[in-house]
Amino acid sequence: MLEEWRATEPGAGPDATEEVVTLPGRPADLAGADAVRYVTEVADPRSGDDDVAVLSLDGCYAHAEVEVSGSVVGGADGPVTHDAYFAPLRIPFCPTDDEVRIAVTCEAPRDRFGGLFDTDAVPAEASVPGVWWTADLASRALPYVEDVHVRPEVTDAGATLHVRTTVVAAEQLSDRITYSLKPAGELTTRGTMNRGAVETDGPGRTTVEHEIEVRDPALWWPRGHGDQHRYELRAKLGDSERTVTTGIRSVSWDDGDLLVNGQSVPVRGVNLTTAAEADVDRAVACNANLVRGHAQVLPPAVYEACDEAGILVWQDLPLTGPGSFDRDRATALARRLVAERAHHPSLVALAVHDDPTETFESGLGSGILDGLRRRWRAWRSGYDAATARAVADAVEAPVPVFPVVGDPGTEADARRLYPGWDYGEASDADALLDRYPAPVVAEFGAGALGSEAVDDAAGFDRAKHDVRVSDSADPATSQAYQADVVGTVAETFRRRGTDAIAYALRDTDAAGMGVYAVDGEAKAAQSALARAYEPVQAFLAQPGRGSTPVVVRNDLPRALSGELRWTAGDSEGVQDVTVDATGRWESEPIDVPGDAESVTLEVSVGAGTVRNEYEVS
Repeated sequence: MLEEWRATEPGAGPDATEEVVTLPGRPADLAGADAVRYVTEVADPRSGDDDVAVLSLDGCYAHAEVEVSGSVVGGADGPVTHDAYFAPLRIPFCPTDDEVRIAVTCEAPRDRFGGLFDTDAVPAEASVPGVWWTADLASRALPYVEDVHVRPEVTDAGATLHVRTTVVAAEQLSDRITYSLKPAGELTTRGTMNRGAVETDGPGRTTVEHEIEVRDPALWWPRGHGDQHRYELRAKLGDSERTVTTGIRSVSWDDGDLLVNGQSVPVRGVNLTTAAEADVDRAVACNANLVRGHAQVLPPAVYEACDEAGILVWQDLPLTGPGSFDRDRATALARRLVAERAHHPSLVALAVHDDPTETFESGLGSGILDGLRRRWRAWRSGYDAATARAVADAVEAPVPVFPVVGDPGTEADARRLYPGWDYGEASDADALLDRYPAPVVAEFGAGALGSEAVDDAAGFDRAKHDVRVSDSADPATSQAYQADVVGTVAETFRRRGTDAIAYALRDTDAAGMGVYAVDGEAKAAQSALARAYEPVQAFLAQPGRGSTPVVVRNDLPRALSGELRWTAGDSEGVQDVTVDATGRWESEPIDVPGDAESVTLEVSVGAGTVRNEYEVS
């Protein structure tokens, strides 16, 4: 791995201070820079009969220009350029000296496709242009296999792996690639072997396409619905080989119902505004079964963690906020994104444009309809959803594509609903869904302080927070309000059977919309969300005193029978429960006495018991 680099601003002059940075770290002292130049010198890695050194950079944000000391195989004489940070950049070259000098200049976004990191939702030090994921320099003999892209497809006969293999050669080549497919992990099915032709015209890259049939495949299932079976596909050309791990599953969205392998999977999701492997564990701790890469492309390590844990991934194009964008550029990026991530069985949805309208004014509080009408006028005057829909139609993705994620009162395919934060109260979630039905709510939630009060933080509307929170300088009061909003709204969506994705999992700064603080410590809202997201859970249909049914949701793929126990003040009761797979059951009404201060619900099915508690007034 290439780790130690020297970072400066281009054109800063010979006396400029160089910051030593260990990639994938980001030079915080250069926060706000429009461009950063990274330089390193290392020994020529070639040994034996190897022909070339191969520089691999993954996560070059956002536009990059790379110079290497030597001649690039099949490349131009000038620097190599790159404009898609989610796609790896690989440069085969022949060093001219024993020491290799590498210079990588990364620039801030030149277009609309910087995504989340081109907004004030993250601190400036998190958006410093650079190599954010991995950097490596290796030795290779020509010809060699550079990349293998796989797109699995379930068919009537089993499955087909659509494979695109890129080969780098020094001269004309006519040969065959051997593909070996074997089960990964504890899967014990038989492996297969296939061969495909590759021919090149001369020096440089050549990409060939092959199809591999898989009979009686072991399917990959989401968490709670089955095992996460995966396969390893190895492509071998001579002594060169490359392996990719994939999984086989089908995905569709049918009238608001996500189907994986033809089975309904109710969505309990969280938006990721950070992207660490540990965030997958945090999502699991919230009882989430889906993470959304919010206006950012999640790194390969996060995808791999999701594949292993059975967590679904909703992937956004890095495009957010109001304004027009280049349709051809968006289409090209979306197609490239699909090619890079389609082998991950966790990928189940794509979205083109996030939040294309101006946000609500801070402290709107009440007057929901006036606010939504204002948003509608802004939408109609400033944005055309047809562009996003044209991109979605042109991608030909193997998963459902949502053209627009936007607010109520707009032509959105997935909703942003923020009762209790942008408008109204948390209890308005029912009315909002009635008025603005949606197949999925892609964002909901509220913000809160972290462990201490701060005046300003990236991704946190302090003015809006202060209108909502009685003691706005007290972290405990702040987090209690967030927990109430997140829990109330999440429960409403679960009770109604609405797929929903909370915003957000973790803060990017000292305060924010996350149910975890930036350092990974849980806020009060984490337990509220985890309780609402229990795969089997009981909810009061009408929280408060008086007569109300109890709704039991079962997100598991099997029917359950057991009993419901409830306690409210001095009153209590028991009812038998039978709820269908991924279904809903409603009890006979229970009576919450006028002097009751709380209600406790317990559902016991099999050997497990889940508990939900309400404070009532």
